[in-house]
Amino acid sequence: MALVRCCSASALRALTGSLLTQRFSRSSSSLRVRSFSSLMSPPSTAVVYDQHGAPDAVTRIIKMPPAVVKERDVCVKMLASPINPSDINRIEGVYPVRPDVPAVGGYEGVGEIYLVGSQVEDFSPGDLVIPSPLTSGMWQTYVVKDQSLWHKVSKDTPIEYAATITVNPLTALRMLEDFVHLKEGDTVVQNGATSIVGQCIIQIAKSRNIHTVNIIRDRAGSNEAREMLKKLGADEVFTETQLDVKNVKSLLGNLPEPSIGFNCVGGNAASLVMRFLRQGGTMVTYGGMSKKPITASTSSFIFKDVSLRGFWLQKWMNSDKANDCRPMIDNLLELAREEKLRYEMELVPFSDFKLALEKAMGKLGSQPKQVLQF
Repeated sequence: MALVRCCSASALRALTGSLLTQRFSRSSSSLRVRSFSSLMSPPSTAVVYDQHGAPDAVTRIIKMPPAVVKERDVCVKMLASPINPSDINRIEGVYPVRPDVPAVGGYEGVGEIYLVGSQVEDFSPGDLVIPSPLTSGMWQTYVVKDQSLWHKVSKDTPIEYAATITVNPLTALRMLEDFVHLKEGDTVVQNGATSIVGQCIIQIAKSRNIHTVNIIRDRAGSNEAREMLKKLGADEVFTETQLDVKNVKSLLGNLPEPSIGFNCVGGNAASLVMRFLRQGGTMVTYGGMSKKPITASTSSFIFKDVSLRGFWLQKWMNSDKANDCRPMIDNLLELAREEKLRYEMELVPFSDFKLALEKAMGKLGSQPKQVLQF
């Protein structure tokens, strides 16, 4: 969370007056604004929590005093920020990496530069930026952080995609590239295909002429879900019940056996992914929505030589590969601008945060990703 400091109104006026006097010879209004911006941000409205616990019980919306804008800082007026499952886990206190409390929620978002510090040269007011690498404190109307933590993106990017491009789409991209060498005509298999990561895997794979086999839950609306995934480019979509057969590979038709599978569910859904894998295949786990363990048969290891791996975006971004993520994000945003990368979201006014949180926590049934709009 950005450090917040406040000063008295009289002290602020005195300091402002002194600085403006020193720069009196500079007639440009933009320079006068830049001089003032090196002092304090506007007051901010923020979602904070003082302790870990149920997010709908421990979060509250408060007014924050102006924050100091140091010479290399950038003050960003936030435009949109999603409520990701990892945000909820951080508030609950169960996520491996989380800010110390009290904290402002939110790790992802997009905003417009409002003010820049006196030593900032690569950013200007009006630029559209996202936090990169991801950092805490996005659920507030104004965010002040060092310029190195922001990445400029094209102004014609839809804000809902700029706000959500890093956590889910980048996870999909990295998993497609980091574990096996996939070439045109290859096949991947995944469960949780209706998740945003799952939808991104389908679309990124399609853009590379890679086939996808997708597993979804048996529930009301599964037919509609199947059609939605097909429109995104899915080759095959099966419910878990449809895979209750002795030889699931007979369902592949002319598709090659998958060399890699992605698991975000666990339990039986993970076992189904492994059943599709070819000899020497790899299953990558990046989530555990069912909260059930992964069970692998002895034969999967001895006779099929299956590998089980894990992927955690935060660890990847904290590695020496983190510097490479910005061009990847730019490429993903280009796909979004070309409407080759799409997923369902709901823009919700920041004032309706409590309702958006209930939806994100699943208290109101299946809902689109909730994106707070400031």
